[in-house]
Amino acid sequence: MSSLQVLAGFHAVVARLRHAPASIKEIYVEASRRDKRMQTFIQQAQTANVKVLPVAAERLDGLSKGTRHQGVVALAEEHQLAVDIDELLDDLEAAGKVPFFLVLDGVTDPHNLGACLRTADAAGVHAVIAPKDRAVGLNTTVQRVACGAADTVPYLMVTNLARTLRQLKDRDVWVVGTDDQASGTLYTVDARRPMAWVMGAEGEGMRRLTRETCDELVTIPMQGSVESLNVSVASAVCLYETVRQRVG
Repeated sequence: MSSLQVLAGFHAVVARLRHAPASIKEIYVEASRRDKRMQTFIQQAQTANVKVLPVAAERLDGLSKGTRHQGVVALAEEHQLAVDIDELLDDLEAAGKVPFFLVLDGVTDPHNLGACLRTADAAGVHAVIAPKDRAVGLNTTVQRVACGAADTVPYLMVTNLARTLRQLKDRDVWVVGTDDQASGTLYTVDARRPMAWVMGAEGEGMRRLTRETCDELVTIPMQGSVESLNVSVASAVCLYETVRQRVG
């Protein structure tokens, strides 16, 4: 069981049922729940030929390790969407799509990562990239907060972030970092080109080498008394500036 991923909550488990049902080994549901939502869910799981086991709520609490599960927990093999930047870029080029990435440098809070993945999915981001040494993985909390986005947006954890950014630049992807001290704002960025937004951890910001590797540094204008935005909110602001420009 330790080698399997734990998915908790309706959104996370339903997303996996839709996108990779074969990766799910079994689903546990709260035996005392007999409402319509649960019955519909069980029917969906059975249609996908996934074993459903009714258990006590205490068993679900133990499996989810404190993550809110809504009476549903699944054990599944990890679902890897993409593993190689160059391969992903080749696929995007072949499909005639303009590359669009979100890079997170130092985001270790699972709630922030889950929220970033959810926004990335909504904005049409092709992959979220993070360093292996300063990032949270796709744990149970991330999966729940992402509401299924962890199964639709590739999350690439790379050994050397600066090297990966240079790899993107070599493939003509414009790398834009957000920095409180930058002179320009995000509204000066031409986001219609292939691009990657780079966000640092709240408070610490990007690491020096990450900052120096960016093609451009911009800031998010702050009109009130607060000094910074939560990284998931800041990501949403930047990603949707890209959406605005590309749709417009």
